[in-house]
Amino acid sequence: MKLYHIGFSKSDLGDDAPETVLLSGEPERSQYIAHTYLQNVRLLSKYRGLHSYLGNLSDGTPILVATSGMGASSLSIVVNELVQVGIKRFIRIGTCGSIQPSVLVGSIVVSQAALCRQGAALDIAPIEYPAVADPYLTVALVETARKLNIPYHLGITASVDTFYEGQERRESSANAHLQPWLKGITATYRNLNILNYEMEAGTLLKMAGVYGFAAACICAVVAQRTEAETIFISDKDDTVNKAIKVVIKSLR
Repeated sequence: MKLYHIGFSKSDLGDDAPETVLLSGEPERSQYIAHTYLQNVRLLSKYRGLHSYLGNLSDGTPILVATSGMGASSLSIVVNELVQVGIKRFIRIGTCGSIQPSVLVGSIVVSQAALCRQGAALDIAPIEYPAVADPYLTVALVETARKLNIPYHLGITASVDTFYEGQERRESSANAHLQPWLKGITATYRNLNILNYEMEAGTLLKMAGVYGFAAACICAVVAQRTEAETIFISDKDDTVNKAIKVVIKSLR
């Protein structure tokens, strides 16, 4: 039976079913990964904008590419259903904003763990439950980035539920009035040596611990929050492609 949200079932994956999925928030990124880096690509579903593709690496390894949507709530639904169809390894390929002056736009961040400030995760595990990436997948991503001479940073990510208020955006937000506890939160995180903001990794990594799968997260840095709130759209595609290349090379 097809899973309600992802729109396909385990039987749709065939006899040589994939155990690894590459997760992206954008359906366009999922499509790009599948059609650029995989062979024998087949669209499984595009229900609710959650595009999923089945294909193979050049060595024949089956891979699933799936869209998680924006934010932890959507991701939690997709991940739950992907576990039900047999996925055992999850690698999130996303974008992020740097909160450290040394983490520049154009580089990538590999998350070894996450500060998880997300409501969806609280339904899965208590707030003190660690959000930790799989060490083997994480080391593989770092080693590949080093071999490809792609600038990278390894460290802790802040995963929050909102793009504007939760990441202390005021100038670019319709709401300039932050709750008191959010004022100065970016500086606080910077002093805790947190590298970046994003919106999904914390819940994914907590789910990995609870559900028993391996997970990693790699993000392209497309904003430098020590300077401005804006996204560097002109650099986004190139930087995201660096992250994708690291993942594909690691899997090969």
